[in-house]
Amino acid sequence: MQKKAASPKSAGTRGPRQVRIIGGLWKRTPLAVPDADGLRPTPDRVRETVFNWINHLIDGAWEGIACLDLFAGTGALGFEAASRGARDVVMVESHAAAVRQLQATKDKLRAEQVAVVRGDALAAVQGMQARGMRHRFDLIFLDPPYRHDWLPRMLPACAALLADGGLVYAESEFSLAEEAAPDWLQGWEVVRADNAGMVYYHLLQGKRA
Repeated sequence: MQKKAASPKSAGTRGPRQVRIIGGLWKRTPLAVPDADGLRPTPDRVRETVFNWINHLIDGAWEGIACLDLFAGTGALGFEAASRGARDVVMVESHAAAVRQLQATKDKLRAEQVAVVRGDALAAVQGMQARGMRHRFDLIFLDPPYRHDWLPRMLPACAALLADGGLVYAESEFSLAEEAAPDWLQGWEVVRADNAGMVYYHLLQGKRA
């Protein structure tokens, strides 16, 4: 179905129409940004910083990494991980147009290591727990729509799916690196954090007992 042309007002406020994979096998491949409420692709320079952090922390050993990309949107985070050699990437997205675009990109890239799942992120994580998929993922991308209190609900649910020493990328409209951390962050350590304007991004690890 042909999309309607954006009105002058929406054209001025809309984000980028596409983003690009930054590194790896599919470097510079464009990823379309579908029209979807709350869809806010992680900016290129933020992804470059984050993947430099991750690459350092895992010593470049992407071939051993299993990823879960929640609120996948354009797939910029998940496809970036797959491009760099991640062995397994599961993308979860609820918006139908975004899911179709993710599947089209997977097919175009012949990304056999990528699985696209349509559904609610919290329900998907709870379903994985119910199926006994504990400690499966080495890296979880958690980039939910802002101002809906997703992080307090998602982080506890993700904990059981994260492998020992695994990392969670969490993006939010506020910093998680403040001294007075909220109760729902008490079990987590912020190992890297930065911001680009009003985008605050973090790498988290579960605190060791």
